Amino acid sequence: MGFLSKTEVAPAAVAKGSAASTPFDQTPLSNTPATQSIASGINGHAAPVPLTADNEPMLTFLAVLLGAIASMGGFIFGYESGQISGFLAMSDFLARFGENGQFSAARQGTIVGLLCIGTLVGCLASGWICDRLGRKWTISSAAFFYIIGVVIEVSSEKQWVQFAMGRFTAGMGIGALSTSVPMYQSESVPKNIRGATVASYQLMITLGIWTAYMINWHTEAAFGNSAQWRIPNALSMLWALILGGSILFMPESPRFAYRMGRVEEARNTLAKLNGVDPYSKLIDDEVKEIDDKLKADNAQGVAPWYEIFTGPSMLYRTLLGMVLQAGQQLTGANFFFYYGTTVFKSTGIENSYITSIILGSVNVGATVGGLWIVKNCGRRKALMAGAAWMFMCFMVYAFVGSFVLDANNPMATPTAGKVLIVFTCLFIVAFATTWGPLVWAVVGEMYPSRYRAPAMAVATASNWLFNFLISFFTTFITNAIHYFYGLVFGGCCLALFFIVYFFMMETKDRSLEEIDTMYTSGVNPRKSAGWKPSVLPADVKVAENKETVPARLMAHDERVFPENPDSKPAMSQNPTQAV
Repeated sequence: MGFLSKTEVAPAAVAKGSAASTPFDQTPLSNTPATQSIASGINGHAAPVPLTADNEPMLTFLAVLLGAIASMGGFIFGYESGQISGFLAMSDFLARFGENGQFSAARQGTIVGLLCIGTLVGCLASGWICDRLGRKWTISSAAFFYIIGVVIEVSSEKQWVQFAMGRFTAGMGIGALSTSVPMYQSESVPKNIRGATVASYQLMITLGIWTAYMINWHTEAAFGNSAQWRIPNALSMLWALILGGSILFMPESPRFAYRMGRVEEARNTLAKLNGVDPYSKLIDDEVKEIDDKLKADNAQGVAPWYEIFTGPSMLYRTLLGMVLQAGQQLTGANFFFYYGTTVFKSTGIENSYITSIILGSVNVGATVGGLWIVKNCGRRKALMAGAAWMFMCFMVYAFVGSFVLDANNPMATPTAGKVLIVFTCLFIVAFATTWGPLVWAVVGEMYPSRYRAPAMAVATASNWLFNFLISFFTTFITNAIHYFYGLVFGGCCLALFFIVYFFMMETKDRSLEEIDTMYTSGVNPRKSAGWKPSVLPADVKVAENKETVPARLMAHDERVFPENPDSKPAMSQNPTQAV
């Protein structure tokens, strides 16, 4: 490849149509100014160029803006989820869609749960769409599709089935966003802020929930007709218009652009997002990592969908991603968000909307703190601590609610009611700082580019599946076992602690390509925090050339250990020529 060439060297010949051919073969690193400068110093026996600020990623406005705009997809989901708990308690909504002024468990579960069924369908389809349209165009299309569902909801008059189907349609748009947004963020932003950026998707979910609570509280008190629920419902279209329009002004994912052969676009986008020159060492190294992985992918041909289970270490990763996403639901957080206003009526609190606002405010504030944890603490430690904390909260919640609280006359046991509120808030703090934001970040960076879209779609689908199961069956279960329901979620939190401990890698501050190497190399998850990428020793000699290969090169170097030796030109015996 002429990576350390003093004089320009043609790239290794690749047969036309070869599966191993990538855009990188037409844009050798030896042609970049930064690489030529480094190469000249080495071949001239000068000391290697020291690492400069131009070689370190910077916090750029574009990277922050890209992450914030894409995270509007989370706001839409949070807003749609948060508003339904308030709708179920509104007088006009009950009169139109209830039965004799109330909802049966089956009807309530269907109205709430059909959103999750729609999201399940949407996220499964989004993997295929992302690989055809691109990441940002999928996000825009999903946002505009979501508006169709909102129109169906708002236009409902007396038929609860129409409202429920509107939520199903809106859910398909939200499901596509739940896959494409974390994928777009993971592939685009610099690795030093990738975790916090992807976790901001969860922050926007919490902000959407809180916004829905606030608007519901105001409209329920201000109106006595359908404006109670139609105004907050119609506002959903505004959030979708903002996302669908503004994302079009953002660059496409550089990794997707590179796989499509748009090499210069990918290089320039990476440079702008990192705040460095397009031909800096940082970008050269990242482009080479992307290219190495793409070559390995192309050598295997087109990936059928089932390879997310049969590919190298993919069964392990696919199942782990599904368990983590399902686990986010099985922590029990959405039990409070979907049914918060209903649950806390049983504690004797008169205005349950105020309780929901309090819980939503705690959720938002804690998630902001969670972004700091994502950026500065390891994924494994944070998830294990969060799971243990939530387990403790649910034990208190279940036993106090079952043995201390007077269910028939909650006002007779005010202390028990306050304890339930306090430990619910403590639970939300634990969830919002750990399992809420971190699962999106971990799953978004777990898969190689070859399988990322379908694997993320399947993992996210498990989230929506359990979201539906919890939202649909919670009313039936709480009617049967009441506060002992907390023991189910507590047991799940305990199981998740050990799943993270034994099976999940520590991926903080690693490139997507390094993470892939960790899984394919069989790194022990319990020791993964201390794992370092293998590098060539600084004194490796190449053939008869006595020049030193810098230690910064990756472990697999095509110039030293070519995958197809017969297709590479023989190394020069002339010591004045390039390696």
